[in-house]
Amino acid sequence: MQLSEKWLRTWANPEVSTQTLCDQLSMAGLEVDGIEPVAAEFSKVIVAEITHCEQHPDADRLRVCQVNTGNETVQIVCGGPNARQGIKVALAQIGAILPPIDGKVFKIKKSKLRGVDSYGMLCAASELGLDFDDEPGHIIEFAADAPVGTDIREYLDLDDVSIDVDLTPNRGDCLSVAGVAREVSVLNRTPLTPIHVELIAPIHDETVEIELKAPEAAPRCIGRVLKNVDINAKSPLWMIERLRRSGIRSISLPVDVTNYVMLELGQPTHAFDLGTVKGGIQIRMATEGEEITLLNGSKITLNSDVLVIADDHEPLDIAGIMGGEHSGVSDDTQHLFLTSSFFKPEAIAGRARRYGLHTDASHRFERGVDPGLTRLAIERVTQLIIDSAGGEPGPCIEAEMSEHLPKVAKIKLRQPRIEKILGVSIADEEVEDILTHLGMSVERIEDGWHVGAPSFRFDMEREEDLIEEIVRIHGYDEIPLHTPERPAEVPAFSEYQLTVQQFSQTLVDRGYSEAMNYSFLDEKLQTLVCPNDEFVRLANPLSEELAIMRTSLLPGLLKSLLHNQKRQQERVRLFEVGTCFRLVEGKKRERQRIAGVIFGSASSQHWSGQTAADFYDLKGDLEALLALTKSEISFKAAEHSALHPGQCAQVKVNGKCAGVIGALHPHLAQKLNVKGKAFLFELDLQAISAAKLPQAQALSRYPSIKRDLALLVDEAINAADLIAAVTEVVPEQLQDARIFDVYQGEGIEKGQKSIALSLILQDLSRTLTEEDVAALIEKVKNKLMTTFGAVLRE
Repeated sequence: MQLSEKWLRTWANPEVSTQTLCDQLSMAGLEVDGIEPVAAEFSKVIVAEITHCEQHPDADRLRVCQVNTGNETVQIVCGGPNARQGIKVALAQIGAILPPIDGKVFKIKKSKLRGVDSYGMLCAASELGLDFDDEPGHIIEFAADAPVGTDIREYLDLDDVSIDVDLTPNRGDCLSVAGVAREVSVLNRTPLTPIHVELIAPIHDETVEIELKAPEAAPRCIGRVLKNVDINAKSPLWMIERLRRSGIRSISLPVDVTNYVMLELGQPTHAFDLGTVKGGIQIRMATEGEEITLLNGSKITLNSDVLVIADDHEPLDIAGIMGGEHSGVSDDTQHLFLTSSFFKPEAIAGRARRYGLHTDASHRFERGVDPGLTRLAIERVTQLIIDSAGGEPGPCIEAEMSEHLPKVAKIKLRQPRIEKILGVSIADEEVEDILTHLGMSVERIEDGWHVGAPSFRFDMEREEDLIEEIVRIHGYDEIPLHTPERPAEVPAFSEYQLTVQQFSQTLVDRGYSEAMNYSFLDEKLQTLVCPNDEFVRLANPLSEELAIMRTSLLPGLLKSLLHNQKRQQERVRLFEVGTCFRLVEGKKRERQRIAGVIFGSASSQHWSGQTAADFYDLKGDLEALLALTKSEISFKAAEHSALHPGQCAQVKVNGKCAGVIGALHPHLAQKLNVKGKAFLFELDLQAISAAKLPQAQALSRYPSIKRDLALLVDEAINAADLIAAVTEVVPEQLQDARIFDVYQGEGIEKGQKSIALSLILQDLSRTLTEEDVAALIEKVKNKLMTTFGAVLRE
């Protein structure tokens, strides 16, 4: 938010410099992003009056003016089309220095224009680096009471700066001059001088009925009819200047006044053309599909969760965001209907973003507005309009449902808690002084205070909020530096529990890079990759692309893969560790997972050649990862919506499902525009984090014996099942069992495959004889024949 320092100092004026003031605000949590002069440097420009004006004898677009400077009358040749007798203007005298043009200093000298002498220049606002002229090329017109001869830097308070304050979302109370002034006042313990607003007595009794049809979203609204307003009256220059220094251009008197009061007090208000209002006013939720054309010309189709201000026939305004074009004030407007309302933040938040809008009003209502400001704001708006454009005010009509208004927070603050949280003791007297200057009611009790938050501090909810306020005003730099003491303790580390760092390091050692994606996800991508998962939808998403919580790490990794492919990366190895969120029977469940993706060649570029990575390359990486657990690992054919049906396996750890591995489904790859073959895995961290410790075993002193078996089995039989059966039948003597050959083709019947097993047999207590080995091999044969129908291949 931008504001003028001089405007701020009309409310609170401590005896500190501009830089010190800004440093104080920054240290108090209201970070100052920039300080900019409100006007360029220029000199010897004064308020003057045109006493006589006539057409230039030799130029249609020039006028010859006699101008009173207060000390003398000088002749000026002027090209401003609005130059005329009797107006107060800005005169750059001989020797005046104006803002540079194209980097060159512009100095006023005596000149001759089409044969007529000119002793100075009548200035347009743009020529002085200002921005409040109505028409390009028109000279500045001051108010009739502007003192002739006064330097306009003094008259317009141009020796001022615009302060840009970057506020955190919880400090909506400081989105106004009044709010920032409260902070300045308490930081410097200087008096606060708020504006005086008198209640304006009605001249007529005309009203418009207000009905609150959505009180849980809009519990208060005040309206007033203001008749016979000179709608074409100009906004006073002081108001235009304060708006300009706050980053807002002057538009028209009613708009300028509502903007001014919003900046001054923090309460947005709105002025409707009374002639367009049919019947009474209703504040209600929109009907699904209802349409409204806004002041910016855009036509919006409303949803049923959008709050609107409507008359008896149609919506007039998207409440708290932007008014409608139909009910807006125009040059033909004669009577106004002013409204000042309180809308709850949750009723406004996200609606403006949904329609691609962001207004000063929505910015404030989304963060919270003081419910106690509605009456003060409408009286202030009425007063300012009448002062500049006349008008006949009616009575204020207030609609309110107090049970839906925010309740004033009553918080217990314990004195020992302050020291425990801050690590420093703050005197009771200072605590009470700070809280009182912050506008809070303070009641002393035995071990602390009962504190009542004012209506504008709607962010005060608990004890820690008060402690934050105390240290903020006390000053972070006032807290002494000291090294906290604590006994040196070596944290306990269980060898039975694997850490995320161990898993991550294993993958990094195998050539992977870690990716970090948002936990938020695009619903389209989520549905495409994991169509069967129930996801958690965000109530107030940052954007449509970040509208839901992820149920899997795979969508984010695929998005990262695409990002790399688009940047000509021909070999990608990525993994991610993160939390996933699912709805299970309507309840939210969080699980930590680890996932990875590979694409491209199996190894980095090398002279010996390259081969494309395949399923077994990723399987090898996964086996290395799971080897940390020292558990029984197995893979079983499975199906997954994102993976190729013929190249997908369920990963089992100690017989329980821990995740999936497989090739990206070709149909999904086509939709996502993934080039080439990609392979992915995803594991539940909780399922793989428990580790078994290795057990020491005696080495056999006796020789081992190797036997090979070639078997014909059905092609659907898994090799892992064969090895499990062999292990089961000779558990004591079997030291190792491996598949060393798989063959299908000539000599093998269709639907079958040849699998060659290599068995290592060894006994710890004696040397196995040939008879012993033959008996063990016979057991193995019988087990495989009876279980799988295996046939020994000759």
